[in-house]
Amino acid sequence: MAKKTGRKLIEIKAEQVEALASYGCTNTEIASFFGCSESVIRRRFARYLAKGRNAGKIRLRKKQFEIAMKGNVSMLIWLGKQMLGQKDQQAIEGSMEFHPLKVIISNNEDK
Repeated sequence: MAKKTGRKLIEIKAEQVEALASYGCTNTEIASFFGCSESVIRRRFARYLAKGRNAGKIRLRKKQFEIAMKGNVSMLIWLGKQMLGQKDQQAIEGSMEFHPLKVIISNNEDK
């Protein structure tokens, strides 16, 4: 029986990939952590990457809500704009008069 040759399979725990993704690590950073290529991480752990990134977003959103509800006006305004579609109203002052542009065409033959 022929012995298989090739690269040694790196042991990567899916839970670790998920945890790193939950802290916003990129695929490249996660691959560097484990000493493998980014494509290995992307191919073998796509589900865990998505789950981890979603968990990180949930944690961040929860913290933003906590800060806003403690009275942080900036965070309240930002969340209102992001989640409720609120926006600042900008008043435009001044007249809306139209001033036509005068164009003078000179004929050099008159000189």
